[in-house]
Amino acid sequence: MALITLLTDFGTADGYVGEMKGVMYAMHPQAQLVDIAHDVAPQDVDGARLAIARYWRRFPLGTIHLVVVDPGVGTSRAALAVESDGRFLVGPDNGVLSPALLRSDVRVVELPIPPQASATFHGRDVFAPAAAQLAQGASLESLGDVAESPVIRRTPEATRRADGAVQGEVITVDRFGNAVTNLLAMRGGQVRVNGLTLALRRTYADAAEGEPLALVGSSGLVEIALRDGSASEKLGLKRGSEVVLLPKA
Repeated sequence: MALITLLTDFGTADGYVGEMKGVMYAMHPQAQLVDIAHDVAPQDVDGARLAIARYWRRFPLGTIHLVVVDPGVGTSRAALAVESDGRFLVGPDNGVLSPALLRSDVRVVELPIPPQASATFHGRDVFAPAAAQLAQGASLESLGDVAESPVIRRTPEATRRADGAVQGEVITVDRFGNAVTNLLAMRGGQVRVNGLTLALRRTYADAAEGEPLALVGSSGLVEIALRDGSASEKLGLKRGSEVVLLPKA
């Protein structure tokens, strides 16, 4: 039986997630729902996009990923259902589904917006029903017409400078205050950020308590961290902050 995962910026205090779950259970009582997270920062499309990139292919074939981070709800932005690498994604056409849209085998349809749909809650009235239909075995093509040019958002690429250093930036800050960058690196070497030069360490515990460090995280990207603290707060790092990977001597 297909799984349906949920990622939203709704939080859990107001019942919005419960409404979506109610719609899906009413349509498909045997549905298996998996909460990924509901505390994405409000309207943070790029934060949600980067989260999706971590997990969507970790789930079994046939999984349906329902994503609702949708600052453009009720506008002319399209609603999408996507099939990519044997999995499905359902959500707004604002680039949040880009990790799946970038694959060559992708298929995309535009979901119709029912006249009775709330202009402020497509998660309940458009996306949840589509996810339930897919879980029941509906084909992608039965949900809508082909979407020709879905919105795709890309992570900025790091660039190599004339001196051999690689110029990058912070692309997201996780809940621990670790600043994740777009730099790829092997272990070893140094990173410069906000006037500090940090050696790339293997683990967080390789630094003293309260000491900033750089390391290669589980995604293969360089992170700026603070032992037992928030690097974002301590070093003033945010999305777009400059980070430089220094050439090895």
